[in-house]
Amino acid sequence: MTKIFVFEYLTGGGIDPDVAGAGSLADLSALIVEGRVMRDAIAADLRALPGIDVTIASSRFEHVDAAYAHCKAEPGESVTRFVARMARANDYACIIAPECDGLLLRLFDAVGAARWLGCAKETIRAASSKSATAACLAARGIAVTPALDPDDASPDDARRWVVKPDDGAGGLDTYVYDELDAARAEYQARAEAGRNPVLQAWVDGEPLSVSLICDDEGARVVSINRQNIGLSHAAGKHIVQFDGVDVNRIDRHGPQGRALERLALRVAEAFPGLRGFAGIDVVWNPARGPVVIEVNPRLTVAYAGLSHAFSRNLAAELLAAHHVAGFADERDSGPLRACQGAS
Repeated sequence: MTKIFVFEYLTGGGIDPDVAGAGSLADLSALIVEGRVMRDAIAADLRALPGIDVTIASSRFEHVDAAYAHCKAEPGESVTRFVARMARANDYACIIAPECDGLLLRLFDAVGAARWLGCAKETIRAASSKSATAACLAARGIAVTPALDPDDASPDDARRWVVKPDDGAGGLDTYVYDELDAARAEYQARAEAGRNPVLQAWVDGEPLSVSLICDDEGARVVSINRQNIGLSHAAGKHIVQFDGVDVNRIDRHGPQGRALERLALRVAEAFPGLRGFAGIDVVWNPARGPVVIEVNPRLTVAYAGLSHAFSRNLAAELLAAHHVAGFADERDSGPLRACQGAS
């Protein structure tokens, strides 16, 4: 029996309501729901596989079906110590956590490379930074929205401007401004507070994401999804709101789908340490075509529902990508396979 520990940060004890406070929890409530959806989806898929024993992380404020094995941190035990302890008690660990503040990197170190079911450490480090990701892809001729120096940006360069954390997750703490001066002021305030912001031109268009499964032979596109992203107006700015994703909504065999598949495989070549499930956020601009916004070196909310959509268990392909014994034959299965280096 292969034992796998599934840890999702927000539901596994990373956020304590007694410490976070009502205001912070209100801002994070959508992310907590997404975290629970991702945790339950991957745990259910893994449990359905032969020879796999799954334990999920919980917390004192999380309700878990008693029929399933789960565990909690000991009183006073830090998240990283808890994850390290549980990783040692299992053969592998599947970790779902945001990249912000180096969290995903710290959890990688807590688990160790031998047990880690996810992307390589250096790939996590590079993809965690929106500015570094944009620079890496731009150097390969891939359309991106680069990080801008506020002093060099010109009002003529864009219609709107976005300020967000360089290592942020989802739409959290992401504001859009109609005026460059307002965006500069927000950037400066965050920089002075040591919050590591990034300023970019806002890209108009259709928000999409590409879901990949990656192994040491390349990447294969699983689905192309529509993201539900809106803007709400408040106090001279627009607040980005992420309202979920509709999976497998773009035909991979149509002109748009083929262009996005070619783009995704080029992005994967730029990040050769992508392993298992990964996501690429893209905006399809009417004039420019697909523009890469960020690379997610981890499970994303799009994973939930994909096994059902394709009538197949994608967790088997994730294990195959990491050469888990008994799953090697899954890596070439079905129509999801795409050739590395397609152009």
